[in-house]
Amino acid sequence: MNFDQRLERAIERGHRQRDAESRERALLAMSEEECKNLHSRSRLELSEHIEICLHKLADYFPGFDYETLMTADGWGAKIRRDDLAPGVAGNRGLVHYYSHMEMLVRPYSPTHIVELVARGAIRNKEVLSRSHFQPLTRVDIESYRDVVDQWILEYAEKFSAKA
Repeated sequence: MNFDQRLERAIERGHRQRDAESRERALLAMSEEECKNLHSRSRLELSEHIEICLHKLADYFPGFDYETLMTADGWGAKIRRDDLAPGVAGNRGLVHYYSHMEMLVRPYSPTHIVELVARGAIRNKEVLSRSHFQPLTRVDIESYRDVVDQWILEYAEKFSAKA
């Protein structure tokens, strides 16, 4: 095969590669409505998992009140409890202690991500503040479930050690 034939084949391969890359970009470039729908499906699945896990956590530690959250900040759930305990040596009254764990999936935004946030406090002290996100085009719900499980287990360990 001479140089001209090899050159033509190389140019042809380049055209095929360019066409394949443009098809791939078109698949990744979803419409705004498709992005919103994907975010909604992801949010629903994650919110359900959060609710189930926080319900279980509240069952293990009596005194926690469960609350479903649907706010401008996102969708998810929260558990909280208020405790009264005798004051320290110099304080004869009762001391109020507040504990909570909250997990939310942030609303859809033009950044095209699914963002999960968590905050937790034990006996008036913040012990957990986390955020996790993935681009909508590569959302893996199973990895989000693992993150939710991990954060709740971390909170449970800390709460059982301090309460």
